[in-house]
Amino acid sequence: MKADINFPQVVGVTLAIVHEPLSEDFSQPDLEYQWRVFIINQNDTDLHNIIIASKGYGTTAEGNKQETSVLRHLIEELPGQSAAPIEIISPEVFHLVNEYWVSYYIDRTVYDKKFLFMPDSIVEGNLQPLPFLDLPGVLHN
Repeated sequence: MKADINFPQVVGVTLAIVHEPLSEDFSQPDLEYQWRVFIINQNDTDLHNIIIASKGYGTTAEGNKQETSVLRHLIEELPGQSAAPIEIISPEVFHLVNEYWVSYYIDRTVYDKKFLFMPDSIVEGNLQPLPFLDLPGVLHN
């Protein structure tokens, strides 16, 4: 039964949506940027077999229901005190709830957590310095 299953709490693992330049040549006057989702492991312990399912859902400005495809990603290992890219995210879906269901192993224990970026929370006004990345981003709280 579900009541008999131990669901350990996820601690020290989070997601961030980063605003990163497409080029490292910062002398360009019209430097272009893209948004990318990262997983951040702030623990000293490595994460293994990380599975991430992402989707967006909500309504359009006209009130119509809108949903994106479900994308699935696998990261075999994420060392402690590091970050890894998951996917590029388009600003065209920032008005939706962007959901990331993350599951991973530490030793033989499975952990999982749903991370939600609420509509219109991915904006430049919410950018902050991120751990393990030299780029600004929106950190999931």
